[in-house]
Amino acid sequence: MSHSFKRFSMLGSAVTLLLGMEAIVSCADPKAGRATPNSTGTSAPVSPSGAPQGPPTLAPAAVPPAPELCGPGSAIKFDKAAFPESPVIDNKWFPLKPGMKYTTTGTVESEDGTTERRVTHTVTGLTKVIDGVKTQVMWDRDYQDGTLVESELAFFAQDNTGTVWLFGEYPEEFEEDKFIGAPNTFIHGISGSQAGIAMQAAPRTRTPAYVQAHAASVGFLDCGSVFEENIALCVPTGCYGDVLVIDEHNPLEPNVGHQRKYYSAGTGLVKVTAEGGVNQETLDLAKIEHLTDGQLADVNTQALELDRHGYEVSKEVYAQTAQAEITTKTSGGRK
Repeated sequence: MSHSFKRFSMLGSAVTLLLGMEAIVSCADPKAGRATPNSTGTSAPVSPSGAPQGPPTLAPAAVPPAPELCGPGSAIKFDKAAFPESPVIDNKWFPLKPGMKYTTTGTVESEDGTTERRVTHTVTGLTKVIDGVKTQVMWDRDYQDGTLVESELAFFAQDNTGTVWLFGEYPEEFEEDKFIGAPNTFIHGISGSQAGIAMQAAPRTRTPAYVQAHAASVGFLDCGSVFEENIALCVPTGCYGDVLVIDEHNPLEPNVGHQRKYYSAGTGLVKVTAEGGVNQETLDLAKIEHLTDGQLADVNTQALELDRHGYEVSKEVYAQTAQAEITTKTSGGRK
C-alpha cells in the first residue's frame, strides 16, 4: 500500500564528470619529411615505419557505485528488463488484485490533539507505463475527521523474482474539501526520482535495509527493514498469525520517528503503529471488500479522471508520463 504517513527530506545530488578528448589524425609527406593536413584539417602522428598511427584508445569511464542511501547493502538495483509485460502482483505480503478495496481506520495523536483517520486503498483496473514498465495503479483516499485531505494514485509492479516496486505517486492535496495542488508528485525516471522496493520477495530479519523510494526533487526518502517475523495480532477484520513487521524511517529526519507496518500473508497491510516522533499514528485494517464489476467500473472511471487531471496540475513531472489505461474491467466478483 502507499505511505499512510509521509516523511520528506532534502537530498543533495551527485555530479558525474565526463572527460572528452579530441583525436588527432594526420598523414605523412615523405618528400617534405613533415606532416601535412588531411581532408579534415587534422594531423596524425607517424610511426617509426612511416605508417600513420590510429587514434588513441580511450579507457572506458568508471561508473560510480550506486549510493547506499539506507545504509550498507541498500544500493538500488533496478532493472527494467526484469519485469513482465503485464503487471501481476501476487507477492503474499503485498498482493494487489484489481477490484480489491481495503479500509484502515485509527487516530493520529499530535501536539494539536487527536485526529480521526480513515484511509481507503483500492486496486484499480488501470495500468500505466513508467520507464518501459507497465505498472498497476492503486488509488488511495485519506480522510481526517471525515474530510478528504489527499487523493493519490500510486504505481506498483512486481519483478520476475517476486519483489514489488513502487514507481511513483501522484498525491492531490485538499483543504476544506478544496483542491490545493500536488506538490509532492514523483515518478521514477523523471527529475532523478528512483523506484524503490515496496516489499521484498522473501523478507527476512537481520538483512540489510532497502530504499523504498527516492525522490530528491521533492525531498522524499523512505528506508525499510524487516523488524520482526511470525507474530500474531487481532484487528477489526480478524486475528492474524505469521505477521511480518516492516520498520520504516527517513534517515535524514531522525526526529520524525519510525513507522511499523504489519503485513499478513495473503492479505497485506493489517496494522500501522508509530515509534518515536511527535505524531503518534495508529491504523487498523477495518474492512476488506471485493468490488462488483459495476463498482470496479466506477473506480476505473474516477481514477482515470484523476490521472488526466495530473497532466494539467503537474506539467513538469506527471505530464511526462504515458496516460493510464483501463486493462481490467471485471473483478471476478458479483455483477
